[in-house]
Amino acid sequence: MSDWQVWIIAGIALLIAEVIAPGFWLLSVAVGCFTAALAGVLPFGVVFQVLAFATGTVLSAALLRPFLLRRRGGHHVRTNVDALIGKTGVVVERIDSLQRTGRVIVDGEDWRGAALDDGIIESGTRITVVAVDGATLKVDPEALLP
Repeated sequence: MSDWQVWIIAGIALLIAEVIAPGFWLLSVAVGCFTAALAGVLPFGVVFQVLAFATGTVLSAALLRPFLLRRRGGHHVRTNVDALIGKTGVVVERIDSLQRTGRVIVDGEDWRGAALDDGIIESGTRITVVAVDGATLKVDPEALLP
């Protein structure tokens, strides 16, 4: 079996593996294999094939992968405490400028809350989570609708 045939088989195997483990990383390596297969047809030897493989892999990871990730669409999913940003809740313990923090309930969970502008937010006020600082939710009172 010729060198170029080995590179083609490896590239096809990596394409199949990409279907199982998506992320376009294995696709970049497969492109490197196909580049090395093209180099294998030329009379330059194995070192040239390895250089072609490395170049093809790096270039496809740098150029092709970001393009495909953008085309795939999808959006970043916030998880853990970052998923609370934008959620609403209620102040259960007054947030004032002296203590700097109070307690809020967001999604049924009790959290330390701090006013975004270091102001006072009375107990019972509906709030929106604006940011997260460690285990403290930075909150802002919800605007009253007319």
